[in-house]
This record gives sequence, structure tokens and C-alpha cells, in this order.
Amino acid sequence: MTVEIGKQAPDFVLQANSGEAVKLSDYRGTNVVLYFYPKDMTPGCTTEACDFRDQIEQFHEVNAVILGISPDPVDRHMKFAEKYGLPFLLLADTEHLVAEMYDVWKLKKNFGKEYMGIERSTFIINKEGKIVKEWKKVKVKGHVEEALSYIRDNLN
Repeated sequence: MTVEIGKQAPDFVLQANSGEAVKLSDYRGTNVVLYFYPKDMTPGCTTEACDFRDQIEQFHEVNAVILGISPDPVDRHMKFAEKYGLPFLLLADTEHLVAEMYDVWKLKKNFGKEYMGIERSTFIINKEGKIVKEWKKVKVKGHVEEALSYIRDNLN
């Protein structure tokens, strides 16, 4: 399955750091920022999560929720959210099934080593549940502001 701009976002259910099972379709009527990131507690992922945290009120003002997804287990998400005061849900995609649905589970290379992992990506899903914008291979600096601006300019 691949995702496409203008098409329904693939639905899923994942466990969240809150302990609840979260279903994407439960957010119909709200804009959703669905962001995939490689790993809790790493420098880039921490910066991105804290940038979303610091802009959370602005996202709420444009009727948007933030959902972060990584392959980390729920207990690690809980520690990450607690340590950095993250006021949004982090979802555990330990089997990377949702990452595969959204085509962000990729072969990566680091220091000559190849491995499978998350390609940092963000999807904006509108109130009707359709994907309206995607960013792949996200560079963290300035990305949260870019996502917020897109919602303000196009979905408000």
C-alpha cells in the first residue's frame, strides 16, 4: 500500500505513551500532523519533538493534533515524553507496519552500515481524513514551522 496526496490516509491502531490504543480515524474532524521519526532520545528526534512541543498552542489554534510515530516501545515513549514534557501522543510502531503503510520504512546507511529504519517524514491529514501534504527526508531545522504554516495557509 502506498499513500497519495488527496487520498484517504491509511487507518491504523497503535499503542500510545498514554497507555491507550489510538486509532487514526478517531481524529476525523481535526487536522492531524502525523510525523514519523527514527528513535526516541536521539539528538535530531529530540529537537523535532521539542519543536512540536514548543508550538503546540499554535497547532491547537488551527484545530490540529500532533501524533509522533517511531518503532520504539511504549515504555521508551513514556520516558521520552516525560523527560521532555511532550504534550502530544507518541505511538509505538514496534513491528513497523504503519511505517511500511506510509512508505517510510527504508534502507538506510550510516557509517558504512546498512539497516532498515524510519525515514523522517511528516504527513498532514485534513479533517476528512485525506492526506493533503507530505514531507519526506525531513530536515529538522524549521520543519515544524513549515508544517504549521501549511495548515494555517491551506486548512484554516
